[in-house]
Amino acid sequence: MLAGGVSGPAAAHGFGALYNLPVPFWLYGWTAGATVVVSFLIAALFLTGRAGASGGRALTVTPPPGAHGLRLVLAAVAVFLLGLCIATGYFGNRDPVRNFSMPFFWVIFLLLLPYLTVLIGNVYALLNPWQTLAGWLDRVWRGFARGRVAYPERLGDWPALVLYLAFIWFELFGTGKPRALAEFLTAYTLLNLAGVWLVGARAWFRHCELFAVFLRLVGHMAPIEYAQDESGRRIIRLRWPFAGLLAHRPAHLSTVVFALAMLSTTAFDGLAATQWWVRLFWGDPTGLLTQWAGAKPVSAIGTVRPWFIAWETVWLLMSPFLYLGLYLLTIRLAKLLTGSARPTRELALDFGFTLLPIAVVYHITHYATLILTHGLKVISLASDPFGRRWDLFGTALQFRAPILPDMGVVWHSQVGLILLGHIISIWLAHVVALRVFGSRWLALRSQLPMLVLMVAFTVFGLWILAQPLTVLLLR
Repeated sequence: MLAGGVSGPAAAHGFGALYNLPVPFWLYGWTAGATVVVSFLIAALFLTGRAGASGGRALTVTPPPGAHGLRLVLAAVAVFLLGLCIATGYFGNRDPVRNFSMPFFWVIFLLLLPYLTVLIGNVYALLNPWQTLAGWLDRVWRGFARGRVAYPERLGDWPALVLYLAFIWFELFGTGKPRALAEFLTAYTLLNLAGVWLVGARAWFRHCELFAVFLRLVGHMAPIEYAQDESGRRIIRLRWPFAGLLAHRPAHLSTVVFALAMLSTTAFDGLAATQWWVRLFWGDPTGLLTQWAGAKPVSAIGTVRPWFIAWETVWLLMSPFLYLGLYLLTIRLAKLLTGSARPTRELALDFGFTLLPIAVVYHITHYATLILTHGLKVISLASDPFGRRWDLFGTALQFRAPILPDMGVVWHSQVGLILLGHIISIWLAHVVALRVFGSRWLALRSQLPMLVLMVAFTVFGLWILAQPLTVLLLR
C-alpha cells in the first residue's frame, strides 16, 4: 500500500486552499483500504448467482407529447451556445475571468454536464450540437451525413481515444486564453463535419466524437436511459443506478482503454500538480539537467521548460496504457486462479465497465469545487458574455465572487466519494464474476487480484488529494 506516515497540509485539487488533516494520512489510508476489503467480503458473502443474471429489470415509458419539439428547441440552444463560445472567444474580453466561453465550456459543459449525466442520463446524445449541425447540413446537402466510406469496425473507439488524449493535452498545456478555446472549438467543429462527411453521422458520433463516447460511458451509470424500440420510436428506460454497467458490455478493447483513460488522466492531472511530482523533475535528482543546462533547472526555465512539457506529455500519453497493463495483469491472475478457459481479452471486456464508477468519483473529487469557485460566474457573464459591461438579463452583478466551502467538509466529502466509487466497483465486479464464472467460490477467487488493485487505487487516490500543490507556473 502507498499509505505512509504522512501528515500535513492537503489541498483539494481544483480548489487550491491548504487544509491540515485532523489525523495522520496513514490512518485514512488504512481505514479506506480496510473499508474496501470489508465491502469485498460482504459482496462475497451475500451476492448470489441470481444477482449476476442481468442488469436488473428496467421500466420502459414513452416520452410525453411535445418531448420531440422540446428536444429540437434545446438542440438549437446547444448550437447557439457553441456559437456563442466561439464568438466570445474571438471577439470578447481577453481576460478569461470576464469571458463567457471560459467558465461555460470548462466548468458547465466539461464538469457539470457529466455529473448531471450520472443523474439524468445521457442527454448529450439528444442535444449534441455537432450532430445537430451535421443534421442541418444534411438537409441542404442531400446525402452529406451518409458518409463516403464504411467505418472499419476494427478501429472501435480508438479515434475517440486519440482525440480525448489530445484534448486533455490541450486542457493541461494550452494557453488558457479565450481565443485558444475558440480556435479549438472551430477546428473541432470542422473536424466533426469532415468526419461525418467521410464515415457518416452514425459511425462518427458512435466511435470518434470524444465527448459523445465520454458521456455515453458516463450515461451507463444513470438511472435513466434514452433509447429507441424496435420500431425506431424513442423511449425512456428507468432502471437502478449503475445497472447500465451490467446491461452493457464493451464491444472492443478500445472502449476499455477509453474508460481507463478517464481514470488515468484525472489521476495524472492531480499527481502533476503536487510538489512531489514537480520536484521529481525540477529538483533534478540525477544532476543531468543541471549539467546539460549549465545551471539548476529552476534557474534555466526558458531552456528546460520545453523538456518538462515533453516529459509530462509522455507520462500523460502513457498513463492509460500503464493502467491497462495493471488491469490486464489483474484479469490474467483472475483467469489463472479460476482455471477459466475464457480468453483474457474476453474477460477484460467482461469487467471493462466496472471501473467507471471510480473514474467518475475521481473526476468529481478533483474538479467539482470549480463549479462553486468558477462555474457560478456564468450567471453574471450571461448578461455580459463579451465583457463589454452589458447587463442583458439583470444578472451582471450576481455570483461574481466564488463560494468557498469549508475545507474540512471538502476533504471528508472527497474521502467518502472515493470510497463509495471503489465500493460500487467492487460490487459490480463481483456481480460480473458471478455471471462469468458461475459459482460463488470461483467468483470469490477471481476477485482477489481485483481487490488488491482496488485497495491500491483507493489509497493512491487519497494520497494524491492529500498532497500540497505547487504554485509554480511551469507549464
